[in-house]
Parts: sequence; C-alpha cells; structure tokens
Amino acid sequence: MGFRSDLVLRIDGAQPLSAAPFHALQTLCDRAEDDPAAGPVTIHVSGVPGDGWTTDLSVGLVSKWERALRRLERLIVPTVAMVSGDCGGHALDALLATDFRIATPEARLLVTVDGDATWPGMSLYRLARQAGAGRIRRAALLGVPIEMTEALSLRLVDEVVDDPDAALAALAERTGAVAGKELAIRRQLLFDASRTSFEDALGPHLAACDRALRRGAGS
Repeated sequence: MGFRSDLVLRIDGAQPLSAAPFHALQTLCDRAEDDPAAGPVTIHVSGVPGDGWTTDLSVGLVSKWERALRRLERLIVPTVAMVSGDCGGHALDALLATDFRIATPEARLLVTVDGDATWPGMSLYRLARQAGAGRIRRAALLGVPIEMTEALSLRLVDEVVDDPDAALAALAERTGAVAGKELAIRRQLLFDASRTSFEDALGPHLAACDRALRRGAGS
C-alpha cells in the first residue's frame, strides 16, 4: 500500500493560524472517512510562527482548529506526520495529533513563545500527556527547543531518518493491514488508559475482545 496524494497535507507553522489550514484539515478528514481502505493520512509539518503571529487570532478560531485536530486523532485510518526543520505553532499541534511520527535529524519541536510567555494551547496538554509534564517542563515553560535525540527518547517521534521517503514507504506497508474501525477502537483504549481505573477500563476492553472474537469467528 502506498500513500495517496489526496490524503497528504502540508502544514506550515511559520504562517499564522487561519481558516485555511482548518478547512484543509477538515477536507483531508472527509476524504479519509469516505474511503477508510484508502491508506494512511500523511501530514508534512515544519515551520515556527514569527513575532506578532497572534495579532489576528481569536479564541473562536483556536477552538475550531482544536475540533479539527480532535477529528484527526479519531480517524479510522492510521495517521502519519513527517517533521523537518523547526516545528511549532499549529504545525506542532498537528504532529502531536498523529499516530506515527517520522523526523529528519535536524528537526526540532518548539512550544511557540507569544510575547513574554509560551503559548498556552493544547500542545502543552498533548506534550504532557504523551511525554510527562516533568520531562517537557523546560520546553513548555521556557520555549526551549526539543532536539530530535530527546524527542526520540520521549517517544514524541518514532523514527529519526536521513531518508524520509523510504521511511514513509516502509510505514505504508506496515500500516496497510490495519483495519480501520479496529484501529480506532485500540487508539481510544490507549487514550483512556491514563485516566481510567482498572475497574472502569475492564468493560470497554472486554467489549473490544468480544468484538475481536466475533470478527475472527465470522471470517
């Protein structure tokens, strides 16, 4: 299985967040949901906002963007991010909302600074959930870049490679056999694990096991 060109999106974090990336991400999700067997969604991310990037920003637009990212996180197809160079702003948002992340060695992750403090968006939440609040404290509070060696050890990226095209092709082959709805179920079980007690988690896991057994018997 390869990567379909209409399921590929490029997000430039150097550009201020606007309605354009929101609509582009919504369109991408529409296409993926229309054909779950089409293969993984790929998002290329890079760029960091410059000074004054929040001048025309509104809470309403940030909320819309977050709803689009939440939709990306819940797609029934695998999602892959390819990061190169410095990555911050809404490019970092998108990276942290994907299932698999591939990076080039020179890439860095940055929590964008707005004025005299870092931007308090949901990247902080995702970084803390995925890597642990203590381990990303300097990045979250001071805007210190996360180099790829650190990002790899924190599992914020899965691979650091010199040949991203080859790595993307290999990942496409590995994800080709993943069933859409089943992937979404397992992803949700992972999301819930850190905030759900064993007793509350048992029911959804048993239900997923029962579904898997029924699928096996049916095939």
